[in-house]
Amino acid sequence: MLDQGAPPNNRSQTAPPSSGAGARLMRRKPVERLVAEGGQGEGGSLRRSLGLWQLTMISIGATLGTGIFVVLGEAVPKAGPAVTLAFVIAGLTALFSALSYAELAGTIPVSGSSYSYAYATMGELIAWICGWCLVLEYGVSVAAVAVGWGEYLNELLDGTVGVTIPAALSAPPGDGGVFNLPALIVVLLAMAFLLGGARESARANTVMVIVKIGALVLFCAIGVQGFRSGNYENFMPLGMAGVSAAGATLFFSYIGFDAASTAGEEAKDAQRDLPRAIMLSLVIVTALYVLVAAVAVGAKPWRQFSDSEAALAQIMREVTGQTFWGTLLAFCAVIAIASVVLTVLYGQTRILFAMSRDGLVPKVFAKVHPKTGTPRANTLIVSLFCGVLAAAIPLGQLADATSIGTLFAFALVNVAVVVLRRTRPEMPRTFRVPLSPVLPALGFGFCLWMMGSLSAVTWVVFGVWMAVGLVFYFLYGYRRSRLATSEK
Repeated sequence: MLDQGAPPNNRSQTAPPSSGAGARLMRRKPVERLVAEGGQGEGGSLRRSLGLWQLTMISIGATLGTGIFVVLGEAVPKAGPAVTLAFVIAGLTALFSALSYAELAGTIPVSGSSYSYAYATMGELIAWICGWCLVLEYGVSVAAVAVGWGEYLNELLDGTVGVTIPAALSAPPGDGGVFNLPALIVVLLAMAFLLGGARESARANTVMVIVKIGALVLFCAIGVQGFRSGNYENFMPLGMAGVSAAGATLFFSYIGFDAASTAGEEAKDAQRDLPRAIMLSLVIVTALYVLVAAVAVGAKPWRQFSDSEAALAQIMREVTGQTFWGTLLAFCAVIAIASVVLTVLYGQTRILFAMSRDGLVPKVFAKVHPKTGTPRANTLIVSLFCGVLAAAIPLGQLADATSIGTLFAFALVNVAVVVLRRTRPEMPRTFRVPLSPVLPALGFGFCLWMMGSLSAVTWVVFGVWMAVGLVFYFLYGYRRSRLATSEK
């Protein structure tokens, strides 16, 4: 619900006094300071060049394609035909969190996304934990999607020139390969676009988004011809546990609206456009996900998916009996998945930009190139890291690691929106979560429930990641924080 809120007053929120280690960990960054520093980096500023259309396309670009083109083959064996229900549950969980994101994005329009929201409401330590989760969410997500890109590239090559990239160079260790070269290549291509500037990257992404929406509509039109109602007879073969496990794996497919919020410092009118872009993109993406999943399972028995990472192209080929349509879909998927890599990589660099500006990570991530208005060194470092990760780690492990980081960050956002309502009720809000605090509480609960559905191995990875992050914070960020240095 749109709301212009109460008129702002001159009272400014101040960080709590730092008399003691506990108080220093809870120091909050004033909202006014967060907004005032928007776009400012080391040696230059980000450029405000993105409108509602571009923001919505960034959100869709970061979301649409991941769960359908790549992870559908991972999720169907867990849930069976009820994978459609898993998409609905994941989408509902995302919706509750998206409402909270929309309110905070309109109130605190900055690049740090949930990291910045936590900094303004729950203090520096919680903000660091949230930001560290976002690094896991975005960095690993880029790698996960890049792995699937290689699968569709091989489908395209096979259908056009009759050759494929050898398994040793198209799959990571553990999946029958040595080094996933296509995954590295797509990350480097995305890096090249990002180095050109936010506006240029947004234009390229818009074209790719249009292509992938068209590809999914085409898949539904052709795939429905092979629809067999018998494929749905045993709708939930693995029970609700299988559905929730599949939903948890699929949840990382819904991080697109988070990517839109990372563009807050490059939006022309962030307070107006960010909430609208977040909600609009989520509705479009969820509808397409459920529709395509329903057609895919109807056209192919769920037991035959067998962890295929190019399932839609295979279904097109099987339904038509021709290689042309599967090849065409593979071509569209190559473009579609590239747009996910582009926009999620963009989000990762902007989150690190905000954390660096606050002094919690090295200054190199906040350096802005004066000509392009982009954090060039940041983009190079993040791209190379994600590219190597994509080339060396299997998809399934990457997807689950992304999901747990995403769910934890979203849970904190649901808390942050309630805290800010109580601590700063007078702030103008262009969007308000309806039925607050009930819906934020539901969003928080759904996130915890889906986290509990993930495997013990994923939890161990998450625990190790959090431990490493806390060590880094106390050795580096705790003392170098700009809030800490300004208090001395």
